[in-house]
Order: sequence, then C-alpha cells, then structure tokens
Amino acid sequence: MWRCILALTLLASTIAVDARPRQINPIPFAHEPCSVLDGEPCTPSYCSPLEPGPCIPEMDYPYGQNLQLTIESVPAEADRGKYRRPDHDLDTIGDLFAALRSCWSPPSDHARAGMQMSVRFSFNKTGGLIGPPRLTFATAGVPADIRTTYLNAINASLKACLPLKFTSGLGGALAGRPIAIRYVDNRELGK
Repeated sequence: MWRCILALTLLASTIAVDARPRQINPIPFAHEPCSVLDGEPCTPSYCSPLEPGPCIPEMDYPYGQNLQLTIESVPAEADRGKYRRPDHDLDTIGDLFAALRSCWSPPSDHARAGMQMSVRFSFNKTGGLIGPPRLTFATAGVPADIRTTYLNAINASLKACLPLKFTSGLGGALAGRPIAIRYVDNRELGK
C-alpha cells in the first residue's frame, strides 16, 4: 500500500514538473550547444507519447527545399552585405545567392518603379545555365515592351555572371534543381 502511494506521489510530482507546454527551440539544433548532462536528448527531434502537444521536429533548413530568392534593385542598408559577391568558389547556397544578387543590374531605359518579375532556371554542375530563364511572373498591367526590357536585363545580368565557380559539392547538389528568383525594382524613378 505504501509503495503504491509513494509511486503515485512520485508520478504526480514528475507530471506536475513536465505539465508545462513544450516550447519549440528557435535555435537550430545543429547550432545549439549540447551536453550529456542536459535533461533532454541531443537529437534533431524527439517525441514522447507522454508529452502534451504536437510533436514538431526541429529542422535546420535555413533556406528550405525550394531555392527561392528575392533580389531588390536597391537593397536595404542592413542587407547590403548579402549583395557582395564572394571572392572564393561558391560552396554554400548563401554564397550562390550572394553571387546572384551581385550580378543584378536593372534596366536604365523603359524602367518602371515597383516592377516585379520572377524567373525560374537551373544550373549544371559547372555553373552554367541548363536553359534560358523562364518567366513565371510579371507585374500585372505592364506593357509588353517594359516586360521585354526587364527580361532582357535579367538575361544579360545572368550571362555576365556565368559560369559561376561552384565547388564540386555544391555543383553536384544544385545540378538540375530549379531556382526561382523574384526581381523587385524598388528604385525611385523620375527624381
């Protein structure tokens, strides 16, 4: 009888301690220090049927599986570092995005403030384009000549940058994967 009461008391005290809702850790698991003395396991995700709430794995995907990028004609002051071309072979997706941002030169004639255009393309292992960029979006209500001007500027900017120098690891990982870029002309034109 006393064993049963003691066991129930211990069980109630551990449930009371663990009754708080589980907070999702905003720090990616690969960057968080881990110790054998921690109360929780050092794994990307863990779940238990005794935990309240959903089981949400903590994944370290800073860019996601879809390679999407927004390039502005005039970057914000805080983002200027992201628009500098790396001085080494491109080894990460961040390096690739910085190189693509540094290549962009918006059109000077037939430009339109607020114009947005998205293209989609893929690289081969050696850093060249597999095919020409395919237009997937353009700002509604824009005349065809302005769309053509922006598409020509995108093609010229990419051709001036190519071939990009990938490391063998990044070249193998990126080969054939679609990359979507949204170009935003946020310049104040006409002033």
